[in-house]
Amino acid sequence: MYLKQLEIHGFKSFAEKIELNFVDAINAVVGPNGSGKSNISDAIRWVLGEQSAKTLRGSKMEDIIFAGSEQKKALGFAEVTLCIDNTDRKIPVDYTEINVMRRIYRSGESEYYINKTQCRLKDVYELFMDTGIGKDGYSIIGQGRIDEILSNKSEDRRLVFEEAAGIVKYKSRKQEAEKKLEQTKQNIIRLRDIIEEIEGQLEPMKEQAEVAKRYRAIAEELKKIEVNLFIGNIEKYRSRLEAIKKEEDGIRELIGEKTSQSTSLEGKYNQVKKELVALEQSFNELNESLHAKLNLNEKQDGECNVLQERINNLNENCKRLNDRKQELAEEHKRSVNDLMTNTKKHEELGRVFEDINNTINEKLLDYETKYKSMNAIEEGIEAKQQQLFEYMNNSSDIKSKINSAYSFVDNITKRIKQIEGDIAILEKQK
Repeated sequence: MYLKQLEIHGFKSFAEKIELNFVDAINAVVGPNGSGKSNISDAIRWVLGEQSAKTLRGSKMEDIIFAGSEQKKALGFAEVTLCIDNTDRKIPVDYTEINVMRRIYRSGESEYYINKTQCRLKDVYELFMDTGIGKDGYSIIGQGRIDEILSNKSEDRRLVFEEAAGIVKYKSRKQEAEKKLEQTKQNIIRLRDIIEEIEGQLEPMKEQAEVAKRYRAIAEELKKIEVNLFIGNIEKYRSRLEAIKKEEDGIRELIGEKTSQSTSLEGKYNQVKKELVALEQSFNELNESLHAKLNLNEKQDGECNVLQERINNLNENCKRLNDRKQELAEEHKRSVNDLMTNTKKHEELGRVFEDINNTINEKLLDYETKYKSMNAIEEGIEAKQQQLFEYMNNSSDIKSKINSAYSFVDNITKRIKQIEGDIAILEKQK
């Protein structure tokens, strides 16, 4: 068995991946100071399970990861793979080559692999136990280690000789067995304490068991009573549901009747509205005719006033003509003729005025009659509107009752479903 190959990537000064091949003879690594010779031995010690950063010449374990330089960036992990030739089966495993790899990340996580199979640190320790290979073995002796070994206590030197003699494995197994035996003794003591505690609790537990049995019997009886109660409630709710359905049917019929009545009332309302519009149109026409008659009457009054003034003037002229009767006989005759003519015209205008007054009075009577009929129609319309509003209010009340009935039916349905679910659960429990 010998060290065959060493692969280093990201460990300390080795930014690039390197491979060092060794032969079954004496191998030497030479180079100037600071070239990384000691880093090779540190890498071997680290891959074999070294956990002390101080031993690896660092303050913390993350210091072994390549920290970067002016030409290269820092890496996020370090990895070392150690290949051992096991042709002579010095290590008792069925492999001619044993590859041990260790990888660490900047987060502090560490991984171990033996022949590309992830393992524990303990597995690495047990693999190289009694072979002289290990982080504390005599196969790796660094600078100043010989004086340290010689100056150590006899107990510390004894570890080196025991590993060389090949008894460390058995000694560690013995220590593990002793630890397990001690743990077993402690477990036995705890078991005895638990047994004593349980024996002291047997009598109260028996009483509790009797209470539990009685509780189960009472619980079973309670379940039976609850089942019977649920069944009775279901029958009661079913009868109430049937009554509610019948009431719902009656409400729906009433809604249909009220809807038909509302439709007929709406038709009557529209008809009355049309009649009202026609009456308003006729009223407007009569009003316009009245205004025209009044304007004509005012015009005729103006003409009558003018004629009256002319009559007055003629009367004055008659007086003057009477004074000048003798002198102006011919003019008097003409004036008399003119007066007779004007008198006839005045009589004719008087008759026309009376006819116009009669027509105006007739139109006023007709207007008052139609105005009264229109007021009666408007009162009828208002009564119909009031009746329609009452029907609409009744309809909204009925709709609210229907909605409340629907919500009540929904609640009853949900409650029935809940009760049926409870019955199903109780049936399963029964």
